[in-house]
Amino acid sequence: MSVHPISTTLSTTVLALRRAGCVFAEDEAVLLHEAAASPDELSALVERRAAGLPLEHVLGWAEFRGRRFAVDTDVFVPRRRTEFLVARAAALAPRRAVVVDLCCGSGALGVALAAASDTAELHACDVEPAAVRCARRNVGDLGEVYEGDLFEPLPARLRGRVDVLLANVPYVPTADVELLPAEARVHEPRVALDGGGDGLDVVRRVAAEAPEWLAPGGSLLVEAGERQRDTAVEVLRAAGLTPRVLVSEELYATVLVGTALRIT
Repeated sequence: MSVHPISTTLSTTVLALRRAGCVFAEDEAVLLHEAAASPDELSALVERRAAGLPLEHVLGWAEFRGRRFAVDTDVFVPRRRTEFLVARAAALAPRRAVVVDLCCGSGALGVALAAASDTAELHACDVEPAAVRCARRNVGDLGEVYEGDLFEPLPARLRGRVDVLLANVPYVPTADVELLPAEARVHEPRVALDGGGDGLDVVRRVAAEAPEWLAPGGSLLVEAGERQRDTAVEVLRAAGLTPRVLVSEELYATVLVGTALRIT
């Protein structure tokens, strides 16, 4: 069996990552060694990680629902807990669903949902140019990616046709952003983290417009913190959506589903 020429320095890499405060130093060291083509490249990767850059930005990819997605510097890293949101969306999606991924970041959510269901149309958008460029790489020919604020860049023809509306919007209260780990606070765009005074400003904006875009019986899915759950439920109800709360204790995830009325 061939041995990677830099594999003998694995323990040194683990030690350097531990000193930098990386909790999963052993696992990260293996990934960095796999990514490096030379000792010099390994050294550069370890240095960037030890300086606090998120591992996903160092590697250039993040794993989400068993797939690797490109994640460029300054692009929000998809969280493992958000896999729960996509799983619930897949359970709701009808055959050949029309899916919109708002605040798409890398585009991982929309692509993962498309892979889990028979999706006819995938549309994604983000206000951050870096995220749009990254999402276009990940989405490829599976759908369209637009640049703009929330619903603004979406084609008008989607009004009243969206079966599943994924909105992984920021929901961290402004006062709590400075309490986030440095990896997020320093290296991810603030617009992807800061949800306003109570963390639900963007959720309110999305919920207010969602009924115009959802198909009859279509659903909006958003994440929220446990303490925000009751307020978020009222936000969806006030927008004319029927709210439900779904919780994954394993992933520490709270997902709210707002469903549009069916026409009978």
